[in-house]
Amino acid sequence: MIKRGILWLHKWLGLTTGIVVVILGLTGCIYTFVDELKLLCYPDNYFLEETYTGDALPLSTLRASAEKHLQANEQVSRVDLYPAKNRSWIFRVQDVDNTAFGYWNQFKTYKRIFMNPYTGQLVSIENSKTEFFQITLQLHMNLLLGKKLGTWVVEVSTIIFVVTLISGMVLWWPKRWRGKALKRSVWIDWKAKWKRLNYDLHNVMGFYSFLLALVIAITGLVFTYPSFKTAYIQFFNALDSQQKVDAPPPVTSIPLHFQNGEQLDNALHFLLKKYPQSGMMSIRSSKPENETFDVQIRMQEMKTGDFKWYYFSKTENKVDRVNAPATLQLGDRIGTLNYDLHTGNLGGLPTKILAFIISLFCAVLPVTGFILWRHKVQAQARKAKKKKKVLQTNA
Repeated sequence: MIKRGILWLHKWLGLTTGIVVVILGLTGCIYTFVDELKLLCYPDNYFLEETYTGDALPLSTLRASAEKHLQANEQVSRVDLYPAKNRSWIFRVQDVDNTAFGYWNQFKTYKRIFMNPYTGQLVSIENSKTEFFQITLQLHMNLLLGKKLGTWVVEVSTIIFVVTLISGMVLWWPKRWRGKALKRSVWIDWKAKWKRLNYDLHNVMGFYSFLLALVIAITGLVFTYPSFKTAYIQFFNALDSQQKVDAPPPVTSIPLHFQNGEQLDNALHFLLKKYPQSGMMSIRSSKPENETFDVQIRMQEMKTGDFKWYYFSKTENKVDRVNAPATLQLGDRIGTLNYDLHTGNLGGLPTKILAFIISLFCAVLPVTGFILWRHKVQAQARKAKKKKKVLQTNA
């Protein structure tokens, strides 16, 4: 009786959100390799024609050059730069209305301006609003419905998917852990007829993808529920008995390489010299009331969890503090790994391939589940029709 109720719940929850899960799974497959695909698809944007040996120009000079290509009401909100001497730097321009309905209304403006940091010349301007991978990301995050409505739909569908995964595992659980019952639960009989093969695909794929699909779903919820993220970080921090490790004492002052440059110019030059082998650095515009400005350094370009985060004082020419994984408690460290866990970046290419496969399984599960439901409905309809025909004959 209980299992029948779980089956009913599993079926109708799956049918309710199946199309959303299919979209999230397929777009997740694509976005797993987004970093590699962008470099492959747009090499002229990201790679310079030659490898330079000198220092990059001051960031303020490059920003001024980039802003010449903007409209009067546009401004740079973020800079992504690369210490590698053959890479362009990217100046992002965004004007977003997160209350608007629909992707095209949400992003009023979104551009990426690619600059040669050694000559100050423009490499290219990308209209990121119409760029394929940006649209794929927004389809994954909010179904192109806009942040306010679309994110809510994705959140609810993801929660339902988690419940469906757990109920599916209950239904999968073999009565006997031996013999044919166990084999059918963990192995697909590729020689079986179509209906049986579809059942095996749904059953076995659900089993093998359960844990990792759960991780992907939960880390996805972390992006959209700040209170949930705070709660689980606090939970794991409470389990961490080790004392927080202090970062190495920051230098007292930043060398003035650019005597007439802005404070950020010298701070960035200092970091480029200190971390020449790092993957990338990101700088976001700080609010005027903030006492510091910050630069995030990814030690590996495609991993967010391996980082140094420098905060510079606005009143004095010095480092205010440095955050790194070693300075964080367990919960905070897990929090910084959320993106890498969600996309499979954690262990490089092998875990990315695994995340791709699991995302594909997640997309296929609603399809095989729908086919199972459809077959059952058709069988019941045939049975009812046959019964009606017999009654008419006997009458």
